[in-house]
Amino acid sequence: MACVAFYAELCLTLRFRLIVFNIEMSRKRKELPIVENVEITDVAAEGNSIARIEGLATFIPFGAPGDVADIKIVRKKKNYAEGQILKLSQPSPIRVPHRCAHFTICGGCRWQHLPYSFQLECKQRQVKDAMERIAKIDIPEIMPILGSAQIWEYRNKMEYTFSNRSWLTREQMLSGQEFPDRDAAGFHIPGAFDKVLDIESCYLQDDLGNRLRLFIKRYAKENGLSFYDIKAQEGLLRTLMIRIASTGEVMAVMVFGKNDNVAIQGLMEAVHNEFPDIVSLQYVVNMKVNDTISDQEVVLYSGREYIEEEMEGLRFRIGPKSFYQTNSKQSYELYKVARDFAGLDGSELVYDLYTGTGTIANFISSKAKKVIGIEYVPEAIADAKVNSQVNGIGNTEFFAGDMKDVLTDEFIARHGRPDVVIVDPPRAGMHQDVVDVILNAAPERIVYVSCNPATQARDLSLLDIKYKVDAIRPVDMFPHTQHVENVVKLTLR
Repeated sequence: MACVAFYAELCLTLRFRLIVFNIEMSRKRKELPIVENVEITDVAAEGNSIARIEGLATFIPFGAPGDVADIKIVRKKKNYAEGQILKLSQPSPIRVPHRCAHFTICGGCRWQHLPYSFQLECKQRQVKDAMERIAKIDIPEIMPILGSAQIWEYRNKMEYTFSNRSWLTREQMLSGQEFPDRDAAGFHIPGAFDKVLDIESCYLQDDLGNRLRLFIKRYAKENGLSFYDIKAQEGLLRTLMIRIASTGEVMAVMVFGKNDNVAIQGLMEAVHNEFPDIVSLQYVVNMKVNDTISDQEVVLYSGREYIEEEMEGLRFRIGPKSFYQTNSKQSYELYKVARDFAGLDGSELVYDLYTGTGTIANFISSKAKKVIGIEYVPEAIADAKVNSQVNGIGNTEFFAGDMKDVLTDEFIARHGRPDVVIVDPPRAGMHQDVVDVILNAAPERIVYVSCNPATQARDLSLLDIKYKVDAIRPVDMFPHTQHVENVVKLTLR
């Protein structure tokens, strides 16, 4: 009976999402069909599943291979279609109950309904497909993906949004009731920038994150503090960032939309009293249009301005603006793979490109003669230098600036030809100018760490003129999502 109830609830949730979608569609658009008893055959890009309907590849969210379902076509193009599950008539045998009550609504954790072992299999195939379909170069057998030992509460950083315009749930919409109180603390609804889903529990971070968020919401309601109106750009409570390090240290950064000092001090003191173990309690008054705080002053309310992560005895200071991989324990596994692929013996000059806060640079420094790190964000480079200093590391040097402007042939002539280059670029991959400079420098080895196997594969094809791929290892940093990190070792031909 529990399984029947679970699948009934899933069908209702998916059907509700379809109703909302159809309401928002233009009335002028031609009505598209419902196709019954469609078998979903595989997973696809962006966390979707795939089926073939009338000869077209049809992408369907929240499906599982083996599902048989009635599919409502919601968009039809020349070469593909998009659909929604209207009725799940025969659930796939591999389906598992989703843990989160907000599954299918908040937009995250799109693979909660798939077993973790199958998630890993899909990510392994994603890497293999990118290498074969995009790179089109000779590759060795891909090593087995490194799964995450912790598949819940693995994130060290979460960001929540406060809004006076909450997204109404299925039950609320169908109840016929009026909801004058729309205050919410949660996540943006995908495709609706001004709508925020009120979150009761999120299982991606330690439960302290839930307790802290809910306390702030309750205090604000009890004390008449306004929640931010995203459209009107007004209100007090705007966003909340919570960092929980692997060391157990906690940082909370509250962002306010107006400078009401009395209200701000009252809330911060209440948080401090309720959660005295918070190591770093800070706040920002952000009155500009977007939510980013990189250009805003951060005010320390109590504790110190940073928390610390630890890795092999090294301490890494993390500030409110610092970048650090969001899965601390799995980051360690990722960096060990990168270090192993680098093959250092202590004699090498290493360039760490897109170094961030210098985590990889400092992590490998004991195995290298010298490490030079380059990163676009000046605050991150400042963190990298501090992290070297506090750990007594004297063989690192860091430079800030756009990679294609800093890393030039002249830069290499001035600082030395690298023996090893480690790159960990953003999802867009490397700029052609950066690839050209690396090819001119001709290091003995390149270690390419990527969060996007597709752009990584494109770059590998550009490097193929001088380099061959010797090893590939995927690493799963984000259970229950389609995202995967991949590490590739290249050697000079």
